[in-house]
Order: sequence, then structure tokens, then C-alpha cells
Amino acid sequence: MKKELIEQLFVSFEGIKQEQAGVEYWSARELQALLGYAKWENFEKAIRRAQEATKNSGYTISDHFLEVRKMV
Repeated sequence: MKKELIEQLFVSFEGIKQEQAGVEYWSARELQALLGYAKWENFEKAIRRAQEATKNSGYTISDHFLEVRKMV
């Protein structure tokens, strides 16, 4: 991957980073667009696969993924 692209992606990820009580996090809805997923349903499947990989690696899913719902 080209250095310029990596730097651009880094800036993009940092741009949507949020922080609360000293903890950094990223909203899945904002990551969805940044990662090129047009439909939430497709991105949600990717999240579920990532959660399964986390579990299979011996980590606790809730330590890395927080279920949050936004009021609309």
C-alpha cells in the first residue's frame, strides 16, 4: 500500500474517532461509510465475523465491541 494512501486513511480514521472518559472509540455507523459499505446490513455481517474471530482468539467480545443504539 502506498505511503500516501496509508496516511490518508489514518487521517480519516482519526477524524471520526470519539473519546469519552479517556477512552477512544469509533462508531460503527461512521466506520461503515469510511470502509466503503453502502448498506448497514452488509457491514453488520462484517462486524459479526470480527466478533466471532475475537471470540475464537480467546478474547471476550464485550471487551472490544460495545452494543450501542442511537435514538432516532
